[in-house]
Amino acid sequence: MTEATERTTAAGTDAGTAETTAETTAGPPAETDGQVSAPALAVPRPARAGRAETVRFAATHTLPAFVRGAFQVRPRVVAAYAALGQQGWSAATLRAMRARHGGAPVEVRGLSGTLLVLLDPADVRRFYELPVRTLAMDAPDKYKGLSLLEPTGVICSHGDTREERRRLNDEVLAADRPVHPSCTEFQAVIAQEAPALIQGSELDFPLLRRTVARIGRRMVLGDAAAGDEELARWLLVIREEANWMRMRKGRAVAAEALYRKAAARVEEYAARAEPYTLAALARSHPAAAGPDAAALDAVGQAHHWLLALDAVAPIVARTLLLLAAYPAEQEALRAEVDGGGAELPRLRACVQETLRLFPVVPDLVRVTRAETEWRGVHYPAGTAVLVPALFHQRDPEHIPAAHQFVPGRWLRPGAAQDIRMAPFSHGGGRCPGEHLGVLTAAELAAAVLRGHRVTGGRPAVDPCLPLPGIISAGIRLTLAQR
Repeated sequence: MTEATERTTAAGTDAGTAETTAETTAGPPAETDGQVSAPALAVPRPARAGRAETVRFAATHTLPAFVRGAFQVRPRVVAAYAALGQQGWSAATLRAMRARHGGAPVEVRGLSGTLLVLLDPADVRRFYELPVRTLAMDAPDKYKGLSLLEPTGVICSHGDTREERRRLNDEVLAADRPVHPSCTEFQAVIAQEAPALIQGSELDFPLLRRTVARIGRRMVLGDAAAGDEELARWLLVIREEANWMRMRKGRAVAAEALYRKAAARVEEYAARAEPYTLAALARSHPAAAGPDAAALDAVGQAHHWLLALDAVAPIVARTLLLLAAYPAEQEALRAEVDGGGAELPRLRACVQETLRLFPVVPDLVRVTRAETEWRGVHYPAGTAVLVPALFHQRDPEHIPAAHQFVPGRWLRPGAAQDIRMAPFSHGGGRCPGEHLGVLTAAELAAAVLRGHRVTGGRPAVDPCLPLPGIISAGIRLTLAQR
C-alpha cells in the first residue's frame, strides 16, 4: 500500500528555444588602474534540456507515463510497452541526460511547466531529506487526478490538515510496526479467500485480481463489503477518469458525483465494520470525534487504502512469476512458509525486491512550497521536482546486479533506509502502509506456496538474462502440488 500514488504527468513538450547551459560561469580577471583584481566568483547556472532532449524526454518518459495511466493502469498499454521495451527507452534517455549535464538536476520544459529532473543520488538524498512543508506531495497535475478519487486524502492535503491526516494514517496503518495489530484477523481473511486461487493447475491474473479486491474490501470495510462489485465498479470508473487529470471536464463532474455515492457507501460499511478493520480503526480514532473531524474525514482515508490494496494483485503475481524463474529462491522459502509465522522475513524480502524491479510508483513528483537550492542554483516556489525512482532503483552504476532478482539484498541491516531503493519512498513522504502492504502480499503468496510449487508462468522470464523493464499484469502461473 502506498501513499505515494505518483506518476510523471508533465506530458508534452515546449518547442521553445533549445538551451543547454554550462553549470557555472566566471568572467576573466578585471583590470583597474593597471591592477588585476581577483576573478569573479563562479555563478552556478541551471542545466536546461535543449529542444532535442526535451522532445526525447517527453516521447520516451512523460508521455508514456501519462498514456500508461497514473491512477488506474491500462493493461493493454502496459502489454504494448512490455513488448516494445519502452522502459529501456526511458532509461537510455535519462542516462544520456545525466552524462550530458554531469549529473546536475536538469530543467525540462513541458506543457504543464518546468520539471526539475534529479539524476544523481546525492540530489535524490536531499529530495527525501527536505520536509514535506517545503517539498510538498500535491503537485498540480497529480492533484488534478487524486482530487477525483480521494479528495480528502493525505496527498491532496498540505499544511496542518495534511499533518493531521498523515498522523491518523500512521496510527491506523501502524506505520512503525512490521506486524499490524490486526495481523491475526487479516491472516484469517487471506486464509479464507486464498483457496479460490489454488483450485487447479493454473493461476491467472483476473482471478488473482478479484480475490485481492475481496480481501482488500474485507480488510478496509469489513466482511459485509466483500462481494460489493458495484462499489468496485464505481471506484474503477473514478480511477480511470482520474487518469485524465480533469482534462475532460464533463466526465470529471460525473466522476465527482459518483465519488459522493461511493463515499456514502463506504461510510455505511464503516459504521458496522468489524473492530479490527481499517475503517473501524479510523472511525474510532480520537481525532475522528474532535473539533476538526469534518475537515479530517477519517473514514474518507479508506479510498486510498482500497486503491493501494488493489495494487497487491500485480505485486503477488510478479513475485510468484520471479520465484518460478528462480527455483532456488523458492525452495529457500519452504521452511518459512510452512512455519506459518507472521513476519515472513525472506518472503517479504522477495516482495520488496519485486517492487524494486517493478515498482507500483515508478516516478516520484513533488512541488516546492518555498525557494529551494540544488547544487547552488536557486529555484522558486512552485517548481515541480521529479525523481525517476525506477531508473535509480535499476541503475547499474549504483546498484549491484541491478537487473537481477536478488531478495537477499533486503535482508542486510539498513536496507530499508537505502535511498538508492525506494519502492515506498523515504523521508516525510514515505508510505505509511508500507509494512501492511508487504505483509498482505507476502501472506497471500505464502498461501499459494504452502501446498504448491510455482513451476512456470507466462510471460517467460529467463534468469540468465537481465530482467525486462516491464512485466505486464496479464500473468499466468503454473502450479504443481507438493
